[in-house]
Amino acid sequence: MRLTLSSLGGLALFGWPFLGGGLPADTAAAGIAIAALGALLLLEVGFRRLDARQVALLAALAALDTAFRLAIPSASGVGGFSPIFFLVLLAGFVFGPSYGFLLGGFTILVSSLAEGAVGPWVPYQIFATGWVGVSAGIAGRLLPARWRQQRWPALIVLAAVGGLGGWAFGALMDIQVWVAFYSGPGQLGWVPGMAAGEALAHFGRFYLLTSLAYDTFRAVGNALMVLLLGVPVLVALRRVQRRLRFEIVENYAAFHLPADRP
Repeated sequence: MRLTLSSLGGLALFGWPFLGGGLPADTAAAGIAIAALGALLLLEVGFRRLDARQVALLAALAALDTAFRLAIPSASGVGGFSPIFFLVLLAGFVFGPSYGFLLGGFTILVSSLAEGAVGPWVPYQIFATGWVGVSAGIAGRLLPARWRQQRWPALIVLAAVGGLGGWAFGALMDIQVWVAFYSGPGQLGWVPGMAAGEALAHFGRFYLLTSLAYDTFRAVGNALMVLLLGVPVLVALRRVQRRLRFEIVENYAAFHLPADRP
């Protein structure tokens, strides 16, 4: 429920052009994205879904993922591929959808500030990357427990999610480009006030003709990175998860010892 509420702003940002409206003001889009991240973090802490150690781990993973993104100078990566999705996918799978959303969103925010590339596209990237982490978390929850704990079944599922996420991320980000730079009559352009069905048809043709091949490189890159490098990172994240859970249970038991026990 908390994640759904935080995602409503992103759905509005991406969906508004298909309802006849244009893109919201840049300040409004930025405010929606930052508010969604901050509110979700506060709610997760407030409902004790995250403790101080998990928040510290989130900050460390976001910093490491920022370094991955900064390692490739281009904001779009190489041919559309960027290693930023690797940790988002694995952390979302292990720690859950909300954690994946927070890691993806904060990584985009921190890395954009670090490289001085803050622009009107950043709020859209926050939601799009966060939703890749959400999809990995949902896959982790839906996968049967006996497969989730095995390395290769988990990695195969994650590779599939990473591939689909690569295309989905590109399509979501292209909505902003489509409205801003391809407005006007024709079979591809966006026109204010156009019907939702017509807008979807125009955007579908636009995406297939201009971006599908480009985004395929990202999708394949995500899948290969998970398959080639995912085992040690998945093992490490699971070890951290077990340790955090053990310490929480141990501390809870110690705090609730009966009065007649030493």
